[in-house]
Amino acid sequence: MTDPAIDPETLRERAVTTLVTARDRTTLLTSCVEDPDLTAQHSPLMSPLVWDLAHIGNQEEQWLLRAVAGREAMRPEIDSLYDAFEHPRSERPTLPLLPPAEARRYAADVRGRVLDLLESTAFHGTRLTEAGFAFGMIAQHEQQHDETMLITHQLRKGPQALTAPDPEPAPLFTGPAEVLVPGGPFTMGTSTEPWALDNERPAHRREVAPFHIDTTPVSNGAYQAFIEDGGYENERWWDPAGWAHIRQHAIHAPLFWRRDGKQWLRRRFGVTEVVPPDEPVLHVCWYEADAYARWAGRRLPTEAEWEKAARHDPAGDHSARYPWGDADPAPEHANLGQRHLRPAPVGSYPEGESPLGVRQLIGDVWEWTASDFLPYPGFVAFPYKEYSEVFFGPEHKVLRGGSFAVDAVACRGTFRNWDYPIRRQIFAGFRTARSETV
Repeated sequence: MTDPAIDPETLRERAVTTLVTARDRTTLLTSCVEDPDLTAQHSPLMSPLVWDLAHIGNQEEQWLLRAVAGREAMRPEIDSLYDAFEHPRSERPTLPLLPPAEARRYAADVRGRVLDLLESTAFHGTRLTEAGFAFGMIAQHEQQHDETMLITHQLRKGPQALTAPDPEPAPLFTGPAEVLVPGGPFTMGTSTEPWALDNERPAHRREVAPFHIDTTPVSNGAYQAFIEDGGYENERWWDPAGWAHIRQHAIHAPLFWRRDGKQWLRRRFGVTEVVPPDEPVLHVCWYEADAYARWAGRRLPTEAEWEKAARHDPAGDHSARYPWGDADPAPEHANLGQRHLRPAPVGSYPEGESPLGVRQLIGDVWEWTASDFLPYPGFVAFPYKEYSEVFFGPEHKVLRGGSFAVDAVACRGTFRNWDYPIRRQIFAGFRTARSETV
């Protein structure tokens, strides 16, 4: 959505489309396995899939039917069960959750009422309704939980339950290994993107020194060179906390990898395959990304550097919505939306590159940055502190760009993700940078 003053019917159509797209994906993720897999906890890091399903419906009811429409609660007795802050993931299987059939009926009932509500909603009057923000927020929330459920599917033991076509083969990338991003100010964040979330706001000027950044994400093949050179055995490359973590947990490779003779195999959504050397490395934590960068004589880019590489057009001192411009993502731009169940080869999507020639900044893999998750100058929590504010601080590192598991509605050049630096189950990789030498 490029125009915040877009007409109500177009806003209504966009809201319906994004909500339906999210629900179709939720349905796929919760209908491809039997009920025992929905109610099981496949990892202590993740909720049972059935919890996510009812939580999606409960959040939609609370924000769209209660907060926007002012209606009475449909199932007030379940609010606390699906409060993500009241119950950590590890204890959710012990709660009296709605069984799968009832969770589906509840979510469908809420959605039917929301679609009826959309027919008469005026997209103005309050901050929640302005430009359809609340509907966009809920579509993003559902898609974020869809990504979480896809992570659960990856962690789940058992036969393959999901299928999708592979990305188109790409010729071996022979372009430059890195790109120089000129120094100077640029506009970071946004004050005009209608559905941007609070931590993306407000737009502000940020000064960045000149630096070089990888043209593509780091590949599996490049990361294997780090492993073979003893990268996991040499303390000199590691942040002290990271060194302690990998030693304590005997980590010697990305999550889901195992060595078979002279080759590396990985498990991907129930299938074991040879690790493809030309794909971006996936399922590495921040400490692993940071160690690789040090080994390579480089570093992780800061969040500001990443965003400048992704959005800044030096020809007009303009910060675009995406690397390719202001147009919404199309299939030729990026690997998004669970269209595939793996990253595309490094160097793919030339039509999605930035004006400076950096590729795959959107989609394929979330990219770790060097930065802590902190508020922008002038940040104001909206519509609730628990979305961003409670996570600010050095405990969380920022990830940018989205992955193949992210829908376009929840991914843009300003979108900020964050996680603990030990997290490896997420669809995260990285690219490296270096400062320009004078």
